Amino acid sequence: MEYSRIVAVTGLPGLYEILTSKSDGAIVRSLDDGSTKFVSSRVHNLSHLESIEIYTSGDNVSLSDIFMAMKGSSEALPNVKDNKALKGYFEKTYPEMDFERVYTSDMKKMVNWFNSLQKHNIDFTPQEEESEAEVEAEADNQVEQTEAKPKKGGKKNVAETLEAAGEKVVLDVQPDEVPEVAKTKTTRSRKKKSDEGEEK
Repeated sequence: MEYSRIVAVTGLPGLYEILTSKSDGAIVRSLDDGSTKFVSSRVHNLSHLESIEIYTSGDNVSLSDIFMAMKGSSEALPNVKDNKALKGYFEKTYPEMDFERVYTSDMKKMVNWFNSLQKHNIDFTPQEEESEAEVEAEADNQVEQTEAKPKKGGKKNVAETLEAAGEKVVLDVQPDEVPEVAKTKTTRSRKKKSDEGEEK
């Protein structure tokens, strides 16, 4: 089961795995009891856990960062019914959290979701993103490969060149023979003029 497919559904308790997405909703499976149901997008909102961010005193952090801190903490998980214990737990586990904007109801969800993910052995470790240097190097490599490819039809023979200029010629002469073709054409032209002069 992949973390990227885990969602929270408004109005429904627990977490769900998306099985199939549809234009009007999705078919999901409960992590708690394994039941499958259709949730309408007109009634419910689906939030992927990987897209959820948490307020801190600095930049927002992903929910998975909070889960990683919880996993690495030696503090015992608090009773979700005890608001004071919830806040005290996160003050020790993730002190940078903005406790004015993150409510105890949110903390309760985080504890319950963490328990559910751990129970089902779902890996929520953040995926490493490619650094800008790696992305640029990959792009440069693709450009070099593109430039290295020979261009199709880059070398035309003389017959093709003359045909493009309106001359119908049945020849297959390479570029280094162009002077001879020009000479032949000139000779033919002079002969034609000479014949015309004799007729006159």
